[in-house]
Amino acid sequence: MDLILWRHAEAEDTEPDLTRNLTDKGRQQAHNMAQWLRGYLPAQVRIVCSPANRTRQTADALGLSYDIRNDIAPGAAADDLLKATGWPRGDGVVLLVGHNPAISELATRLLAGKPFPMSLCKAGAWWLSTGTRDDERGVILKAAMVPAMLKQR
Repeated sequence: MDLILWRHAEAEDTEPDLTRNLTDKGRQQAHNMAQWLRGYLPAQVRIVCSPANRTRQTADALGLSYDIRNDIAPGAAADDLLKATGWPRGDGVVLLVGHNPAISELATRLLAGKPFPMSLCKAGAWWLSTGTRDDERGVILKAAMVPAMLKQR
């Protein structure tokens, strides 16, 4: 199974939290990251998205359908994200569009076996995969990308 963790792009600093929209910069970040992701995503990908406006607007940049999951809204825990994706027992590719700190906590926990202080920047994505090496199952980091590394097109 492949799991892509995509943090929402830059959003306005307004209230209420669930109605915050992307800024102009955030829309550009989401567009650039979506363009990069589309270059690698398989035809069949399951996308799960927080109900917050900023995550839906980030996911909308892909132009693909997605499921809104209330259980991964702001304040969700890393375990909630795992449950929503089916990791590691699922099939294919699952892309989750969500929030910090849960996304960064989940990524570091999967990669290092425990969470540690690290923060995925806004609109950044981590692509993880399950795999076997020397007869041991583990997590493989396939890619990590941040908007600043992508050329605007």
